[in-house]
Amino acid sequence: MRNAGSHKRAQAETSTGTVVAAFGRHYEVDTADGRLRCYPRGKRSSFACGDEVDIAAAGDAQGVIEHLHPRRNLLWRSDAFREKLIASNLSHIGIVVATEPGFSDLLISRCIAAAESQDITAVIVLNKADLTDRLETARKQLAPFSALGYEVLEVSALDGATSLKASLSGHRSILVGQSGMGKSTLTNALVPEAEAATREISTALDTGKHTTTFARLYPLGEGWLIDSPGLQAFGLAHMTPDELVESFIEFRPHLGKCRFRDCRHEAEPDCAL
Repeated sequence: MRNAGSHKRAQAETSTGTVVAAFGRHYEVDTADGRLRCYPRGKRSSFACGDEVDIAAAGDAQGVIEHLHPRRNLLWRSDAFREKLIASNLSHIGIVVATEPGFSDLLISRCIAAAESQDITAVIVLNKADLTDRLETARKQLAPFSALGYEVLEVSALDGATSLKASLSGHRSILVGQSGMGKSTLTNALVPEAEAATREISTALDTGKHTTTFARLYPLGEGWLIDSPGLQAFGLAHMTPDELVESFIEFRPHLGKCRFRDCRHEAEPDCAL
């Protein structure tokens, strides 16, 4: 009977919250009663920043994640060896590039494909627009994406990235990009308390790093902003060939027009793509 009573009390203490930071097997979860440091039950650690979860209290300001609510979408990347959950329940993704250093068109395309597959609106953020000597070069490099209808925002952290803040207002958004593009500087301009929050967690985890090494969600006006670690690659191994094709909007008008219904869009005759 004592065990049954303990079980009922544990159930009564279960509450719902949002994962606002994810670092390894450690998570910070915001609940109506405050923020808790939480851990998954069991060995699997498959939660992402932005997840809605049920947690059970487990000591002073700590909890155990008991249940994951259904996700509206999930942004993640994968290669042949591993997968990495980035964030969930998003409306927008800001793909951050900069006038300098140079940026990868392929990485932009991969981020866009991942976003399109999950019905996440993609916006390209051209940072360091105040460095005008390379601005035109960057604009030309991004012109094909603009031609497809993707919004390109030219911003600078020096002016508080006001146009970016207006674009993301009212949405749950994430900033992603290669290292060195000034993504965290933009986050600090949009959310002044972000740097202090990053430092606090880094100190608690004893990582010795105050750069972004984990995803973190911050309130931004009427919406939310997630900062994420810098990328050097964005693997799409989890997507099927059909999913990949459908994720490139320039292909969509031609889908279903190939000579063969099972066309692989490689070297087949009369392929519409």
